[in-house]
Amino acid sequence: MRTLEGHSGEVNAVAVAPEGGQAISASDDQTLKVWDVKTGQAVRTLEGHSDAVRAVAVTPKGGQAISASDDRTLKVWDLASGRCLATFIADAPLRACAMAKDGVTVVAGDQSGTVHLLTLEMADAS
Repeated sequence: MRTLEGHSGEVNAVAVAPEGGQAISASDDQTLKVWDVKTGQAVRTLEGHSDAVRAVAVTPKGGQAISASDDRTLKVWDLASGRCLATFIADAPLRACAMAKDGVTVVAGDQSGTVHLLTLEMADAS
């Protein structure tokens, strides 16, 4: 169909929003990009990590994304504004993350072999 280009480093993970209209990519260039799947255009770049972004997940309603990075942080992003809403700091680089269907439970795995279970406590974890 099409190729989405715009990262300056390797792409490590991609997640698709539940409605299928957006894809979010995680890269070694320390950013995430939000893509419009229909047009192939980057809608916005999410900046705030200081090392490679290794994983990304999207909340069940598609309004937010979770990213895991070698900088030892897990970040929650508002996809409409591009703002970072929350940051969790781990003891080791984070390599994986997943979002539960309940919209509030986040699971993240780090390089040391630890799995973190987190609960989003925001007004609307959509």
